[in-house]
Amino acid sequence: MSELWELSAEEVARRVRSREVSASEVVESALARTARVEPLIHAWLELFQEDARERAAEIDGRIRSGDPAGPLAGVTVSLKDNLNVAGWPLTCGSKILSGYVAPYTATAIGQLLDAGAVILGRANMDEFAMGSSCENSAYQITCNPWDLATVPGGSSGGPAAAVAAGCAALGIGSDTGGSVRQPAALCGLVGVKPTWGRVSRYGLVAFASSTDQIGPLTRNVRDAALSLSVLAGPDPRDSTCSSSPAEDYLAGIEEGIRGLKVGVIREIDASTFDPASARVWREALSRLEAAGAELVEVSLPSLDAAIAVYYVIATSEASTNLARFDGVRYGRRAEQADNLLDLYLASRSEGFGPEVKRRIMLGTFALSSGYYEAYYGKAHGVLERMRQELHAALDTADVVVTPTAPGAAFGIGEKTDDPLAMYLSDIFTTPASLTGLPAVSVPSGLDDRGLPLSLQIMGRPFEEATVFRTARAFELQASFRLAPEFRGAEAG
Repeated sequence: MSELWELSAEEVARRVRSREVSASEVVESALARTARVEPLIHAWLELFQEDARERAAEIDGRIRSGDPAGPLAGVTVSLKDNLNVAGWPLTCGSKILSGYVAPYTATAIGQLLDAGAVILGRANMDEFAMGSSCENSAYQITCNPWDLATVPGGSSGGPAAAVAAGCAALGIGSDTGGSVRQPAALCGLVGVKPTWGRVSRYGLVAFASSTDQIGPLTRNVRDAALSLSVLAGPDPRDSTCSSSPAEDYLAGIEEGIRGLKVGVIREIDASTFDPASARVWREALSRLEAAGAELVEVSLPSLDAAIAVYYVIATSEASTNLARFDGVRYGRRAEQADNLLDLYLASRSEGFGPEVKRRIMLGTFALSSGYYEAYYGKAHGVLERMRQELHAALDTADVVVTPTAPGAAFGIGEKTDDPLAMYLSDIFTTPASLTGLPAVSVPSGLDDRGLPLSLQIMGRPFEEATVFRTARAFELQASFRLAPEFRGAEAG
């Protein structure tokens, strides 16, 4: 018999609503699991155990009274530490925000709470969401539960590791260039980047505003669809949020993909992959065909430029967004400074880590006088071409597929001295981010070391339902699960 921490979010909510189990029992199971594995994975920055217990007791009382408990009743959540929860600390994995307490709750988090979810705490992340390995946090390095010597991916590595290890049924992260999908891929999870504007960003600390999106990390596709149904919807506090109402993404998810056209990008050269990744990629395409899909070739000539375009645009926007953290308006203030300029310099130098400083400098340079058109302007020109190419591909196909990442999880410390190698982890995820398309990563198999690999499915704007239907059909064909007997992060 499965322990409660092993159950899917959908099953937890069903059992809690039917009073087969209580929300309090679910929370205690998750906290006990966390106590066993957290000393090894270091996923959490702070647990709010008493808050979680009080929240669970409130949900149980509501159910006893016959009141609606919500579609996520009793579901435990690991929250990336760049999302505001009123009264809770928020650091974005950075020293510059040490001591900051959120004055309000993000819209997406409020919707989770309204749906009956229980937030266990705030999870580790790459500082200000800048990283692909969760090694850039100012506080700790998070380990991948599948192999503690490897990274969980980033920047949402903390929530991903927590969900993969069984500490929470649902993780909530942010995805700017792949920061939900890539850690999902490396941790054997399903990760969702919705259409830009599908989920409110109110209460998310900004990195690159033109691509930031909030998305769920789950252990299966149905949980991902259920979660996005809760997170999505209009928000008058976010002017970039779509006015379209939320959808029930579980409706029709089991209808299959017979006759669906799946685009395979001509420019993806599997001969450049390691043998295991190439094998799993070919098997993934065969499984889509076995599910009834028709594979069609599409072209994305700008694919090779995706990393360059992303790291010009994203760093430029980061340079602007992070200007507010100056020790005066926001952020920890340096103790020693003779004047205002010295205060700014000292506060930012002490507060930001190396990767954040690197990206701020790159972005500031790209926006500077004499270089703006050569870098930022040219990047936007290539972005527009990429948008046209992807839309043309999605005129031919219903969805487009790629690997989520070039390979499985790499070793801790393996790429820290080579920023370009680290940036290339996002080669397949950045196109959907830059063009605002919805994309889902779904486990596709294991490499020769037994580490997860993943398939990415991209769709047309606001057609998440088709993407989920494809992902679900593939999941059933692949028969890949984080099995209940998995104990990759057991401590003693």
